[in-house]
Amino acid sequence: MLIAVGLALVIRSTVVQAFYIPSGSMEDTLFVGDYLLANKFLYGAPVEVPGIRKPLFRLPAVREPRQGDIVIFRSKTQPDRDLIKRCVAVGGQVVEVKDKVLYVDGKRVPDAPEAKYVDSNVYSGSRTARDNFGPYKVRPDHFFMMGDNRDNSNDSRFWGMVPDEMVVGKAFLIWMQWPSLTSLPSFDRVGTID
Repeated sequence: MLIAVGLALVIRSTVVQAFYIPSGSMEDTLFVGDYLLANKFLYGAPVEVPGIRKPLFRLPAVREPRQGDIVIFRSKTQPDRDLIKRCVAVGGQVVEVKDKVLYVDGKRVPDAPEAKYVDSNVYSGSRTARDNFGPYKVRPDHFFMMGDNRDNSNDSRFWGMVPDEMVVGKAFLIWMQWPSLTSLPSFDRVGTID
């Protein structure tokens, strides 16, 4: 029994981990109630000890997050919480949002296939960074994250870049959908994310 528990803890902390989607910031790519698996090995798994905020160390990475990856990372404002967003820019790239349109290095970035906007209002950059932001150069070893639900996502436009050491893993598989305890779990969205 101890070997099985130990093996499960090693796999969870270094290879793959399950996560739950609690908010609508990634709709319609991911929905509230989606349960998914994240590949922690790809980006160099943080080896963590429960109760300690920072990882002891990281395993070597296969590769860094890339533009377009759906990434799980530690919250900058609530360190005990994990967030999930799309990586839209990496170190050295320049990010700008003009009237809701994302540009990286001066080139328009197409929206993700399931991305959405919840209203037609366009706010000035002096009012909020939601619709007009930047230009902003991403520092080395940092990543600029945005939700696919662009009008309803608290992301790097508001709290800044995500440093490499806060990256947890790459989301790769939805395995169940269970939005509330009053409903039954659903498996009709089982499959890869992107």
